[in-house]
Amino acid sequence: MTARLRLPSLQWSVVAAALARALLPSSCALCGARSDACVCAPCHAQFIAPRRARCKQCANPLAAFEAGLRCAACLVRRPAYDATVAAADYAAPVDQLLLQLKFGGQLALAPWFAQAIAASVRAQAALLLPNVLCPVPLGPRRLQERGFNQALEIARPLARALGIPLRARLAIRARETAAQSSVAPQERVGNLRNAFIIAPEALAMVRGQHVGLVDDVMTSGHTLDELAATFKRFGAARVSNFVFARTPPH
Repeated sequence: MTARLRLPSLQWSVVAAALARALLPSSCALCGARSDACVCAPCHAQFIAPRRARCKQCANPLAAFEAGLRCAACLVRRPAYDATVAAADYAAPVDQLLLQLKFGGQLALAPWFAQAIAASVRAQAALLLPNVLCPVPLGPRRLQERGFNQALEIARPLARALGIPLRARLAIRARETAAQSSVAPQERVGNLRNAFIIAPEALAMVRGQHVGLVDDVMTSGHTLDELAATFKRFGAARVSNFVFARTPPH
């Protein structure tokens, strides 16, 4: 009788992973080189790993000597959110990754975005972690058109990586709004006014809590500001943003 090869379950998982890599080779989403990850190590080192000084409240870039401070814009008009973590700038070629997720349905990128955000969180030893994570909600029409909420797809693996509970419906988009990118800059605040509510059954999870908001990209910050203001009206003690990319000011 032929003896069966017995391997521990961990070894089987290693073998299975190696076979999958050999049979289904993947390539870097940025440069096209062969890579086991969505983005190869050289591209990650060039575009994601470098940590730049950012405003601790809105994550806009600062000079190196200003690290840990607030930018002039946040000092003049303090946003409703208290802190922002961003893994990268929304600039070429990283911006193409976000477009691939949001409009190309490349959902495999979402866990990689979450890993990059988590690495940025761990790099800030003094950062206060929230009690709960909440993805920026989409309206029913936008959700139906897209088929998924990219913020939720990022929030799920981010919650696991940070060990923070995720509440997908903590906030609800109360009314459909035009995409901020399609609205004139001077009209964006009004476009979002009263756009969000807190789910009635979730009020007890908000009062006195530190809420973390998750999104793919932070451009003007108006969406996150309106959502943070809504949480604070319903008793949240602190609100922090966790985004993959931050659009630098022009």
